Amino acid sequence: MSAEKTDATYRNPILNADWSDPDVVRVGDDFYLTASSFGRAPGLPLLHSRDLVNWTLVGHALQRLEPAKEFAGPRHDCGVWAPSLRYHDDRFWIFWGDPDQGVFQINAPAIRGPWTRPHLLKEGKGLIDPCPLWDDETGEAYLVHAWAKSRSGIKNRLTGHRMHPDGTALLDDGKVIVDGDRIPGWFTLEGPKLYRHDGWFWIFAPAGGVETGWQGAFRSRGFFGPYEEKVVLEQKDTEVNGPHQGGWVRTPSGEDWFLHFQQRGAYGRVVHLQPMRWGADGWPVLGHAGAPVAVHERPDLPPQPPAAPATDDDFPGGRFGRQWQWTANPQDGWATQHSGDGLRLTCFRSADAHDLRTLPNVLTQRLPGTPCTVEVDLCLNSEEPGARAGLAVLGDAFGWIGLQRGANGTVHLVHRFAEAVAEQERDAAHPREAPEGRARLRIEIGAGARCRFSYDVGDGFRPSGQVFAATPWRWVGALLGLFALAPAGQGHAGAATFTHFRIRTL
Repeated sequence: MSAEKTDATYRNPILNADWSDPDVVRVGDDFYLTASSFGRAPGLPLLHSRDLVNWTLVGHALQRLEPAKEFAGPRHDCGVWAPSLRYHDDRFWIFWGDPDQGVFQINAPAIRGPWTRPHLLKEGKGLIDPCPLWDDETGEAYLVHAWAKSRSGIKNRLTGHRMHPDGTALLDDGKVIVDGDRIPGWFTLEGPKLYRHDGWFWIFAPAGGVETGWQGAFRSRGFFGPYEEKVVLEQKDTEVNGPHQGGWVRTPSGEDWFLHFQQRGAYGRVVHLQPMRWGADGWPVLGHAGAPVAVHERPDLPPQPPAAPATDDDFPGGRFGRQWQWTANPQDGWATQHSGDGLRLTCFRSADAHDLRTLPNVLTQRLPGTPCTVEVDLCLNSEEPGARAGLAVLGDAFGWIGLQRGANGTVHLVHRFAEAVAEQERDAAHPREAPEGRARLRIEIGAGARCRFSYDVGDGFRPSGQVFAATPWRWVGALLGLFALAPAGQGHAGAATFTHFRIRTL
């Protein structure tokens, strides 16, 4: 097959950004996908497609993380882990594990809601990656989940439960149905997805670790086992490291497809689409003979126009698009609506203004997985000494460029950064006066997520500082962020206005 994409083919990844731990379901002619959102709000993104290749973001299922007080500040690697998306009894269902709280469930009559408030189905530390199954043959319901060793001391095993058919309660204490320690060479077994096919109970589950693992399939005649196992997708001689963890979906014409992620450092977990078929031995065959494909014929589905989750934003009326998420549960007043275009962020007072990683009011979106240029216009409308606002690349290390009001009233263009091991930021370049209190900010993101910052304060773009290599959090890719801050104190500290946010592929 040609290495070049054509109208009859698609190229992986189909979602080239951090749509971590994807799961997918088909309802009629429509496909829906959700992904991990960790500690950001709103959470549980909802994507829609008609062809499994072109996806748009249509909303979020979780407006605030609960309990709200636990997520009043950033918990970047906590919160919503590895959700499962299902359609049953004319409703959409999402189950996920919060590693510190337990297994949650929400449901809705339509993908855009209204979604129920989170219901804690099973409380406990380290319960992650849950997936339900309603068995149409028997009317019974089941749930399988994995374990996070960091919270429970347990890993590499899958636990199964009977579940009440209404999804509100588990009916037993659970039983280990797959123990990875008993399978030679297997480790970090997690992320199970549960299905019924051809008289078997199937669990599709990854193992081997996020960056280097493989995709396993398990089958049994009874839900509680015993299960046989087989590796059905692995890197082999391709460039796709750790191709695993995702969901199986069947098209109306009977084609089978599997969506999974690949860990790409600062870019997070990008999503690939693999062809799937059932072999003569009854086991699934993913990709090309068990190896991920780079280019493949498109699914047998009606052609669709090119589409991707939105990135650009003019912020009409002060409102921001679905692609944006706060780094914690939002508070009233962070962003104010108005009659024109532009995002008006209140300069949030904080004693931690020197460390963007600790702040809840950073408005973020995913870092694109391809080289690109990010630009935004900024106007600082604050007379408060120390007030600042800017455009950031946020991860375990961060860098930002923006404007700050000095003690003498002058507004300066500033560029700062912090290393992963540093507790606060440092100057990345010498400040320069911005006499109008305005600037056009730019980050050019090249190969390896290497970021070059520049700015225009009225006399053309000028480079600023050294190259900054974006870094991920522990489980989360780096983020683009907009923020407005002021030192701790009393009273309103003014605001900053962002306009014409654009991302252009290089």
